[in-house]
Amino acid sequence: GYGLGLQIVQAGQRTLVGHSGSLPGFVAGLWVGVEDGLAAVVLTNATSGLSAPAVAADLIGIVAEAEPRIPEPWRPLPEVDQELLGLTGPWFWGTAAYALSLTADRGLELQPLRGTGRGARFAARPDGTWTGLDGYYLGETLRVVRRADGSVSHLDLGSFVFTREPYEPGDVVPGGVDEGGWRGL
Repeated sequence: GYGLGLQIVQAGQRTLVGHSGSLPGFVAGLWVGVEDGLAAVVLTNATSGLSAPAVAADLIGIVAEAEPRIPEPWRPLPEVDQELLGLTGPWFWGTAAYALSLTADRGLELQPLRGTGRGARFAARPDGTWTGLDGYYLGETLRVVRRADGSVSHLDLGSFVFTREPYEPGDVVPGGVDEGGWRGL
């Protein structure tokens, strides 16, 4: 396909839009991967021996397969369920800090606040629980555990207990909380 100065080609499963060109002593190629949103430009000072368009197409394939996608820019949600919003913010598994946030598809995302760690995205289920979609908690059930007065006590994530404060006294903490508090060995 060729029209309005653009060529459309297939490079394997990838659709590329762009143009190749040359003049004595120079060869060039510009391709944009439609599905990947990636572009490559190759300029050479050669007349033969190198296919600049082929190199540009290869570069798009290499980057698409080897590099993570740039995340979409943050956008505010069009509407927010106030009960879900109340679940967002910091949560602690022991002393490890995590953040729970809402996703655009009315899901939840749990990520460590520092460094690497166990994180995942969750989808709501009709029974009020959440199912892990990826990461360490893939397939696990996230439950919001409430006190008798309806307030949130903690999150139960496949037997991992997350509280609003590290080992918060008064909340369900596996093994309990030593009344003497934190102390060194």
